[in-house]
Parts: sequence; structure tokens; C-alpha cells
Amino acid sequence: MTSSPLDPRPLRRALLSVSDKTGVVALAQALAARGVTLLSTGGTAQALRDAGLTVTDVASVTGFPEIMEGRVKTLHPNVHGGLLAKRDAPTHMAQADEHGIAMIDLLVVNLYPFEATLRAGADTATVIENIDVGGPAMIRAAAKNHANVTVVVDPADYAVVLANLGAAQDATDATEAQGPAQPDAAARRRLAHKAFARTAAYDGAISNWLGTLLDAAASEAMASSAAVADAAPAQATSFGETLTLQWRKAQDLRYGENPHQAAAFYVARASDHPDGTLAGARQLSGKALSYNNIADSDAALACVRAFTAAPACVIVKHANPCGVALNPSLAEAYDRAFRTDPESAFGGIIAFNRALDLATAQAIIERQFVEVIIAPDIDEGVAQAVARKKNVRLLVCGSLDDATDPSGPPRDLKPVSGGLLVQDPDGPLHGDLNVVTKRAPSEREHADLLFAWTVAKFVKSNAIIYARDLATVGVGAGQMSRINASRIAALKAEMAGLEIKGAAVASDAFFPFADGMIAAADEGATCIIQPGGSMRDDEVIEAADARDLAMVFTSMRHFRH
Repeated sequence: MTSSPLDPRPLRRALLSVSDKTGVVALAQALAARGVTLLSTGGTAQALRDAGLTVTDVASVTGFPEIMEGRVKTLHPNVHGGLLAKRDAPTHMAQADEHGIAMIDLLVVNLYPFEATLRAGADTATVIENIDVGGPAMIRAAAKNHANVTVVVDPADYAVVLANLGAAQDATDATEAQGPAQPDAAARRRLAHKAFARTAAYDGAISNWLGTLLDAAASEAMASSAAVADAAPAQATSFGETLTLQWRKAQDLRYGENPHQAAAFYVARASDHPDGTLAGARQLSGKALSYNNIADSDAALACVRAFTAAPACVIVKHANPCGVALNPSLAEAYDRAFRTDPESAFGGIIAFNRALDLATAQAIIERQFVEVIIAPDIDEGVAQAVARKKNVRLLVCGSLDDATDPSGPPRDLKPVSGGLLVQDPDGPLHGDLNVVTKRAPSEREHADLLFAWTVAKFVKSNAIIYARDLATVGVGAGQMSRINASRIAALKAEMAGLEIKGAAVASDAFFPFADGMIAAADEGATCIIQPGGSMRDDEVIEAADARDLAMVFTSMRHFRH
């Protein structure tokens, strides 16, 4: 940005109109103490007056009252002319003088809480009333004219304005000095970028929501009765005609999956992700997370979140769980997960679904090299113990309880050449298991089958999982043939010195032939869980009965590519 003779820009008049009033009174007090004229609207004006400040209503600037329940209040040349006028353009300033338009040097606006209203499950009419019109218009005007105007859309940025105000002075001195200075040109540009990003995200959220309402049922309801449509739930589960996404860069990464690839980590806006997400996790120790650390940590967190009834440990290597176990003792859960595949656990990611206790933390750092440990919380002394291993990254992510988002289910996104695949996330088992063999699973086998099936959901296809006593004993991942996945899972169990006899077997998709199931039975497995649906199901069932296996069908699969 080229500097002009008017830099630094003076700050004489400020317009404040905010939905989130965090910090706005303190900001207004600092401005008023330096002789800045305060303009405001509605509830913001009242909040400032309640704090003893002198405020000019925007209605007195426009000469027109707020009307239509506040839908029309700032859409006026006396507001937008004051925001858009080029201070160093003689024609602009002459026209402003001709029409009595005073300049507005600072705009502080945050928008009606559309996203929060949607998340709260409000009806359609209420959500629509929380679509801001005047706010985005003012923000865009001020951001366009950021060479002359400072625009602030986030209370966190009030400090940028306050840092430039200097020492307090009385109103007369401030007027003679033309007021305090605005932030410099570079800061104004950064704030303008943030302002446009906010209006883009805001409009995108509105567009995405309206798009989901345009499915056949919603369209029919809207056509038949406006009253019915306004009373309908504001959310829908269909995929809209368009999809607008926006993410904020959290950090630049040293490199991507490989050193020759540049990379960065982007996250959703802070208000959009609850506890239990990687984006919201706090790193307490260790060096910066790498691209692969983040990807693998997310895989571990997703898997461990699936277990709620008992303490769980998941160890992930290269996006695949290499060991998973449940146990009343978190230390025992870790020990059993580690023993599934000690070789792969080296340099892995370890996730827990309960607060990490000191004994478990010490067992980890004394036993193995680990890249990341992540847990909802930690007990006293854990942070200090882990910090002694300087390269181990310790993350605390908050509660893993599932949070339902009323704006619709979360989506899985997968970029492809020239496009984006979007799908609902893979969910839990629907309905009851269908026992298809002569022998039904025992109570212990039933528990192991459900455990193995849950783990299979997070293992790359083709996937075979051997599990016994709520712990994995062999994991076969990412194979092109299912029988090889069975063989590899058994080989890993043998290499780890674990017993397959009596184990449950989970297959993420159906057995197209009996050979994969027979291979598992030959290793000593006693029960099988699989989707079913193969044209050779009868042959597979017959082979299972011949070996006295218990087999259940889920009627759903867990492909993961």
C-alpha cells in the first residue's frame, strides 16, 4: 500500500454496532477519553449510555428512524458516504461537504449471530431474522476504503486500535490535534482482509443453509404454506446445490507429507469446533506438530472417540490403528494396545478417551519413543513428566463427548482433480446383528465382535481385525485382497507373540469367497463379524458352520480409502 500525505489517518468519529458486546464498553471509553465522537445503534448505544458515555444515535445522523424492526437503520448515504469517501479525493470531499456527510474513521461491527442461532436449532423464521444486512454492507464499505477507514469485526482486535490511541487528552485538545491516530496502513489492510473473510464466511454459512432447504420436501412445504415453512426446523440433512467452505490458517508447517512439499494447517472458526477436536487441542509440550503428526493424531482421536463405555487407548501409525484396547485401568489399556504391535507403535500417536494419569504417562515415556500423546485431560504431574522427553508432543483436547450440530451433520471431504467429494461420516452400527450360522456367539464373543467391528471402521481397506478380550491381537490394513489382509493380521499376531485362538474377526466388507474366512478360522478364530451381501454368502456360511464358527452380518460396511 502506498502511503499518502494523510498518513497516519486521524480518528475523529467511530461507529460501533455489535451483537457480541465483549470489550466494546472499554473500547468506547478509551475512544471517548481521547475526544472521539461515538455513533451507535440499538442495543449497543444503550450499553454505552449505561456506562455513562455520550453517544450519537445513527438515526440522528441519517435523519431517519430505525424502521421495520431494525431491518433498516444504517443503509443511508450519510453512513455509507462517511465510510466510502476518499479523504484525498477533492471531488469526494466536496460532495460530502455539499450533502453534509461527516467522515467515519473507525467502524466496529460484528454481525447478527446467524451461525449460533442455527446451531441452537431455531426455526426457519428465527434464523432468517438473524441474517444481517446492514452490518455486512457497512463492513464491506469500510474494508473497501481501508486506505482511509479502520474496520474491526472481532473483539480480539480492539487491542490493535487501543495501541494507537496514545495518552488520554481532553476533548478540546483532541479536536485541535485532529484526534488520535488510526492503526497504520499495514494494520488497516490486515483488518480489512479479516473483515472480508468474515463476511465471506457469513454469507457462505447462509448460502449453505439455504441450499440444504432446497430439497424436495422443504420446497414442497414452502410452496404449500409459508406459515408451515416458517415453523419447520431450520436445518435439513440434504446436500445443497453449492458448498462454501472457509478455514483460518492456524500455522505454517515445516513441510507436508514429505520434505519437498509445502504445507499449512487450517482450522474452522474457533466458535465452530467444540471440545474434542484436534483444532481445539492445547499443546503443552514438545516441538511443533508436523503435517503427518496432525493427520495421524486426528485418526487416533477419531478412533478413541468411538469408545465411551470404558477407558480406551488407541495407537496409530501412518493413519492406521496398530493397537487398540479397552480396560478399567488406563495403564493396562495402553499396555495391551502396545503389545498388539510393538514395532509399529514405535514413533506412533497414542490417544486416550479418559484423563491421562501419571502412572500411564510414565509407562509410555519409559517404554517407547512416541511422537504425540493426546487425551481429553491430564492428571497432576503428567505435563512435567512428559516434558522431560523434549520431543514428545502432549495435547489436551477437552471432552470427547459427541456434540450434535443443529446446522446438520459433519461432512467428510476428499479433494479430487477439479472437484471435491463430500459425504456423511461413517456412523455406528445400525440395528441388531444378524446371526447367520448355526452357532450364535457367546456373550464374550459378542463383546469382542462389536469391539473389533468398531476398530475396523478406522482401518484402511481391505481391513481384517483380530480381537480378544476387548483388545486387538492382529491388524491387517490396506491390502488389495481380503485374504492377504487376513494373513497379515495373523502374521502380526504371531510376531507379537499373541494368541489368536478364541479371537473374534472383523472384516470391513463382505468375504467375496470363503477363503479369507477359512484363513481366519485356521488361525484359531471362533467368531466372525462382516457386512454380508456377497453372492457367495451361502458358501461362506456353510464353511463357517463346518468349522463351528459363529458368524453375524451387520448389513453395513466400513470401506475406508
